[in-house]
Amino acid sequence: MTVHPTPLTGVLRLSPIVRTDARGSFMESWNAKTFASVTGIQTAFVQDNESTSALGVVRGLHYQLPPFAQGKLVRALRGAIYSVVVDLRRNCATFGDSFALVLDDKNLEQLWIPAGFAHGFMALETDTEVFYKTTTFYNRESERAIRWDCDQLKIDWPKLGMPPILAEKDATAPTFSQADIPASWE
Repeated sequence: MTVHPTPLTGVLRLSPIVRTDARGSFMESWNAKTFASVTGIQTAFVQDNESTSALGVVRGLHYQLPPFAQGKLVRALRGAIYSVVVDLRRNCATFGDSFALVLDDKNLEQLWIPAGFAHGFMALETDTEVFYKTTTFYNRESERAIRWDCDQLKIDWPKLGMPPILAEKDATAPTFSQADIPASWE
């Protein structure tokens, strides 16, 4: 696995080692020892989530409040997503900044998102399947969202020539300045 830093400290783009031959390919998608040795991060995952999305579906920008704040390891199993991370750490110089990249079933990259960030994505292909591991269990009472197209965040979402498909909670989410963002993520 190769680790690529991003403009948001703590958020990492991870490229797997893929072995191919006449039979196909093989890669280790998760190995706790390898992850710890290449990132310096010791973590345990407690929940795996999968979603399938049609072209143009936007999910997010989601996060959970402490003590249920989640670290996430995200990848696209099928299709492609425009994956967006927003820094919600008030004590960081990058508070309110975002980072985005395409995760797809060709580059096989993963995105490590520690607690203290909101995450969302747009499906760039039909029947896109996303898989992510989380460091804490889902907790409905601590779940929060920020409006995906909030002008304050200046996220350059792809233009697909169609309106995005949104869940009600994402369509009516508060803006960044209205969001419930804690003073600390501890």
